[in-house]
Amino acid sequence: MTATTEPTTHDLRRSAPTLPLAGRAKDLVGSMIDSSTSLLASQSHDIVRFAMGSPADEAVPADEFRQIAGEILDNSSFTYGATEGEPRLLQLLVDYLATTPDPSSHERLVITTGGMQGLDLACKLFVDPGDLVIVESPTYTNGSATALSYGAQLLEVPVDEDGMQVDALEDLVAHTRLTPKAIYTIPTFQNPSGVTLSEERRRELLRLAHQWGSMIIDDDPYGLLRFAGTDIPTFQTLSPQDPLVFSVRTFSKILAPGWRVGWVDADPSLRQLLINGKQAMDTCTNVPNQHIVAEYIARGGLEDHLAGIRNLYRERKEAMIDSIHRHLGDRVDTTDPEGGFFLWVTLREEFAEIDTRELFEVALADGVAFIPGPALSPGGRFRNALRLCFASSTPERIDEGIRRLTTSLEKMAHTP
Repeated sequence: MTATTEPTTHDLRRSAPTLPLAGRAKDLVGSMIDSSTSLLASQSHDIVRFAMGSPADEAVPADEFRQIAGEILDNSSFTYGATEGEPRLLQLLVDYLATTPDPSSHERLVITTGGMQGLDLACKLFVDPGDLVIVESPTYTNGSATALSYGAQLLEVPVDEDGMQVDALEDLVAHTRLTPKAIYTIPTFQNPSGVTLSEERRRELLRLAHQWGSMIIDDDPYGLLRFAGTDIPTFQTLSPQDPLVFSVRTFSKILAPGWRVGWVDADPSLRQLLINGKQAMDTCTNVPNQHIVAEYIARGGLEDHLAGIRNLYRERKEAMIDSIHRHLGDRVDTTDPEGGFFLWVTLREEFAEIDTRELFEVALADGVAFIPGPALSPGGRFRNALRLCFASSTPERIDEGIRRLTTSLEKMAHTP
C-alpha cells in the first residue's frame, strides 16, 4: 500500500493557479511622472530636476509648519476625523474662498487626501466601464489613468495656445458614436502645457456639457498661481451652482504636496455619495495635517505666501524662457504660461526627429531630468516634445539644466 504524501508549501506554490486579478487590473497603467521620484532618488550624480511638478523647497513655509505643529497638535489630532473634513478647516476654507472669485459653502465641500483623491472620487461617481471620457492632449496622465482604471474609453482632444480645442469636440465625439460621460480638463495653466482655456471656450464647453449631460471634471491645482496677465472666469463663475461642474482643488501646489490635503467643490446632492465613496478609501484625510493647514490659514499668512511664490515662479519662468532662447534658439518651440509650474517644449529643425523617450536616458546621464511627451498622452503621442518644470529650481540651476539639455540634444542630433 502506497503512503499518501501531504503536499508541501513549496509544492502548493508551484502548482498555484494564475492570480485571480480583477479585470480592471490591466488598466492600472501607473505614472511615469510619479515613478521619476524613485528613479531620481536612485541616481548618485548631480541632476537638475525639471521632471516632478513640485513646489520649490524654499517656497514651502516649513519653519512655520514646524512651529504650528509644536504648538497645536494634541490628542484630538491623532484620532479618526470626520470623513468630510475637519470642521475648522472647512470653515476656514469657506471663509477664504469668499475672498476669491469662487465662493463656496459647507454643503458643497469635502476635504480630500490630495487632488488625486478628488479625481478618483469623480471617476468613481461618474464613470462606468465603456463610458467615453474626453481628455486634453497632452494631459496630466495621472488623471486620465484614473479614468482608465474605472474602465473608461478616452478621447484625446488637441490643445493649442487657448487650451482644449473645444470647437473640434462635436466632430471628434460624433466619430465615436458615443455620448461623453465626463470631460476632464485642467483649464488654468494646464499640466503639462501651461496654457489656459479661453473664456469663449469655457462657455462653449459648458454648453456642450449640458447638451450631452456630461460632467465637467474641473481640475485646477494652479489657478491661484497666476503671475502675469488677467484672470479668466472659472466654470463656477460662468455657471454658478452648476450641477455638471465637479471642481477638484488642492493645497499641494500652493503649500506643500506632502500634506496630501485638497478638496472638491460639487453639487450638494453629491455630498453624501462623496462621503460614502471616501469612507471606502481612507475613512478620513490625515487629521494632523488638516489641523496644521487650518492653523496656517487661521494665522493669516496664506495671501502673503501666495504673493511671494507668484513672484518667485514668475522669475523662474522668465529665467527658463530666456535660457531656452539663448541655448536652443529656433530649434525648439515653447509655451509661455502666465502662471503655474510648466513649459511645453516641442523639438524643431535638426532636433525634430529625436524621440524624447530616448533623449531622457541620454539627458539623465548628462545630469538633467524632464518628462518625455509620450508620457503625457494616453496614446503615447508627442514623441518630439517634453515637459519642463520651472518652479522647483533657481535661475542659476535652470540655466545649467538647459545647458545640459542642449548638450544632450546636440549629441543625439549628431549621432548617426
